[in-house]
Amino acid sequence: MSRALDLGRLRAIARKEMLQLRRDTRSLLLAFLLPVVLLALFGYAITWDVDAIAMAIVDQDHTAASRELGERFEASGYFQVRARPESPRAMIPLLDASEVQMVLVVPPGFSADLGAGRTAVLQAVVDGSDANTATIVLAYARAIVERHAALVRMVGSYRPPITAQSRVWYNDDLSSRNMIVPGLVAVIMMIIAAMLTSLTIAREWERGTMEQLAATPVTRLEVVLGKLLPYLAIGLADVAVISILGVWVFQVPFRGNVLLFGVLTTFFLAGALGLGMFISATARSQLLATQMAMMATFLPAYLLSGFMFAISAMPKALQLLTVVVPARYFLVVTRGIFLKGVGLSVLFWPGLAMLAFAVLGVLLAVRAFRKELD
Repeated sequence: MSRALDLGRLRAIARKEMLQLRRDTRSLLLAFLLPVVLLALFGYAITWDVDAIAMAIVDQDHTAASRELGERFEASGYFQVRARPESPRAMIPLLDASEVQMVLVVPPGFSADLGAGRTAVLQAVVDGSDANTATIVLAYARAIVERHAALVRMVGSYRPPITAQSRVWYNDDLSSRNMIVPGLVAVIMMIIAAMLTSLTIAREWERGTMEQLAATPVTRLEVVLGKLLPYLAIGLADVAVISILGVWVFQVPFRGNVLLFGVLTTFFLAGALGLGMFISATARSQLLATQMAMMATFLPAYLLSGFMFAISAMPKALQLLTVVVPARYFLVVTRGIFLKGVGLSVLFWPGLAMLAFAVLGVLLAVRAFRKELD
């Protein structure tokens, strides 16, 4: 058997795999429909934006100053006043039933303290059963109160010596979708790519065609590359579709170079597809291969790539583990190209890591395929 890579044999294997794909409706649905469905589900379901916060105001001061403060909360666009209990005791059932997320208590003498130049005390009671939301709600409330206090001081002819102005780059309105959708490209394609090719070699075994394939004058590398190329084309088409949907439907900006994005995506998909073929050659069963591919891709890509949780906030042991998660590097690429418009000078090392992943994935698939062809 010739060990040289023959383009004619490679095209024959790729054509054979494409014909099998055309007859396999389930694989075609998995390839083209599932990425769009996952993008829609995750894109709309996952959000870290906190708005329309239900709140109650216990106004024990009953003055124009206390009413003005309440109006300030409503005008912010983040809070909606749902109730105005007469006493702090009456707020307990509202919090117990989760009818409100925060209660603002304005004590008696609030207006008098402001007029006399004394520190006026307020109390914000927040439902802490969701710690992340509670933290954001408190931050919003603190910002509104501080802004209101600054305006009151300015009315009193006092101007603070320093005025801080903040500016956010790359995601001006701090929309969580701008961060989630580029990350979904990495997570979804890691799952889909590995699951697609996890069926290829296992399908040959289950259909009894592996012996025929082994008898043909093809090398292991030609079989792996020939089976991988059609799925690589499908994967690139999937990335293009979900990227366009992300920009068009979710209004996520795309500021980078399309060609660079395509090249780095090719590296990532080649590695993920090679991993799927390695699993397929090892499992020899489509059901087992699918389960193994899901376990090897979904949990690491979803939890350890930096998509859901910041890697810097993880324990040191998990931070070290993320080094071998390919989606971590593609996540840097997608967010960098989508939101920041950065080039190869910034993405060189993530790109190199994905190129290494591509080579490793193909080599693992070739290695695992040895017994079938020998």
